[in-house]
Amino acid sequence: MMHIGIAADHGGFELKRQLIEALETAGYEVTDFGAHDRVAGDDYPDWVVPLARAVARGEIVRGLAICGSGVGACVAANKVAGVRAALITDGFSAHQGVEDDDMNVMCLGGRVTGQALAWDLVRTFLSARFKGDERFRRRLAKVAALEREKRSE
Repeated sequence: MMHIGIAADHGGFELKRQLIEALETAGYEVTDFGAHDRVAGDDYPDWVVPLARAVARGEIVRGLAICGSGVGACVAANKVAGVRAALITDGFSAHQGVEDDDMNVMCLGGRVTGQALAWDLVRTFLSARFKGDERFRRRLAKVAALEREKRSE
């Protein structure tokens, strides 16, 4: 079964807890990058960036990053080269982001996405596979070139 990483700040803490339980029940190996306690005012980069780095290094196959809206988690995750994160709120984007764009981190809003919808989106994300068509690889090569350009600045 796939190795999944998950991270959340205080705004996504409860949803993270619920998703870990559902993932483990479904047989996934889950690494929890924190937060491990709900602490009002903690900072999403402290939890999301280590998750994103683990995904980029290939230690984790896919990541789930959760904050209150999902926006901050997405911004932070996308600062790590090799991570392709998106804030997901619908089923089409949950699978299309993987199939066409090789999305490897899905971001959710713990204050705006209910547990049942979040679980449906997670299952869709985890079951999707990158198509690998030439046009998709070409586009990803352009994104990778931007990452290399940024590192050389």
